[in-house]
Amino acid sequence: QVELVESGGGLVQTGDSLTLSCVASGDSFSPYYMGWFRQPPEKEREFVATIGWKSGPTYYSDSVKGRFTISRDNAKNTLWLQMNNLKPDDTAVYFCAMNHLIGSNIRSKTNYNTWGQGTQVTVSS
Repeated sequence: QVELVESGGGLVQTGDSLTLSCVASGDSFSPYYMGWFRQPPEKEREFVATIGWKSGPTYYSDSVKGRFTISRDNAKNTLWLQMNNLKPDDTAVYFCAMNHLIGSNIRSKTNYNTWGQGTQVTVSS
């Protein structure tokens, strides 16, 4: 069984930066992609970014492209999300998630089968 644990959330001001971490554990940890999603208050969970775990292509939502950077350390089973120039619209609970379905739509939350508990990011104006 795989466990994902996020950390690094907090309360920041507009324009600030924050880095989220996600540490994976478990013998069956073998993702195709690892992604970040977020759920703003009273809204659906949405795609933020994802990275191929072995070869590392990255994909971003239009709303964060150029401001957020996803990265990984395979040896440490750790995923990061560097978030720069944060805006109030970035306020959400951020989740990391594991996708192990080769060839699936990696921007769709339905193709991620293991999720962390989430970490709150609040950006004040």
